[in-house]
Parts: sequence; C-alpha cells; structure tokens
Amino acid sequence: MRKFAVATAVAVAALATPAAAQDGGEVRVEARGGIVWAYDESEATAGAAIGYDFDLGETLFVGVEGSLDKVLVDGADAVFGVSSRLGTTTSDAGKLYATLGYTFENDSFYDSIVLGAGYEHKLNDTIYVGAAYRHFFSDFGDLDAATVSVGAAF
Repeated sequence: MRKFAVATAVAVAALATPAAAQDGGEVRVEARGGIVWAYDESEATAGAAIGYDFDLGETLFVGVEGSLDKVLVDGADAVFGVSSRLGTTTSDAGKLYATLGYTFENDSFYDSIVLGAGYEHKLNDTIYVGAAYRHFFSDFGDLDAATVSVGAAF
C-alpha cells in the first residue's frame, strides 16, 4: 500500500509535467501549524511545505508538494512527506483540493500513507491562508491532523 501511494504521487507529477509548459502554474511556499490527535491524546504540530500547482484548464489543477512537519513534544522526530493534490478553483481567490501522499522519518515505524483535503484562499496576488485535514494510515496506528497555514504563491 505504501508503494502504491508513492507511485501515485510520482505518477500524478509525471502526468502534470506537460501542463508546466502552459502559463498559469505557480510555486507555493507555506508555514503551517495545528493539532494532531490519536485516540484520547492530542499535540500541537508545526511545519512547512513547498509545492507546485499545474493548471489543467480554467478550473482544475494538479500539484506536487514536499513537506516537513514536527509534533511539538520532546523527543518527536521531524516527519518528511511527499504528496500530490488534485483540486478545483472555487473563485478567483479560492482553491479546494484533495491530497494523497506518503510521510516518512528515520524510524520506518512511523511511515504513513496520507489522505486529506484542504482549502486555500488568496488574500492578494501573492499571500494566501489555508486550512487542511489529513488522515495518516500507519502501522503505529491511525492519526489525524488539522492545520491552518499562511503562504506565498509565485
């Protein structure tokens, strides 16, 4: 299943590459924070991501993203992630998307397939705010995360 998620993210990026030649794609850089929870416990989390969205027409887009997130407790490792996303523009300023990815860190015990959804809203030509939900399927046990972000798109 993990290989499937990584292969899917790579395939989406490969399929989207021809769209990069068209105008309308954009690089995104964001900082995010929120909460991660499992069972009866929750902790704060913070992270950053960089990605590229490719336009697939007037309202559809596909993107790729690399991320680094950390649960803010002593001893927690940083978690790296790669993901793809598919979405639609909801207005001149809004983007609604679904995401599929894979996260990993030094101990493969915490590797996870990630499925999620989010919304971004541009405040001006460059700055946007967003909110996202992600579900992590791991051998350790399933986790959930809700984050808010602020970013810049170029």
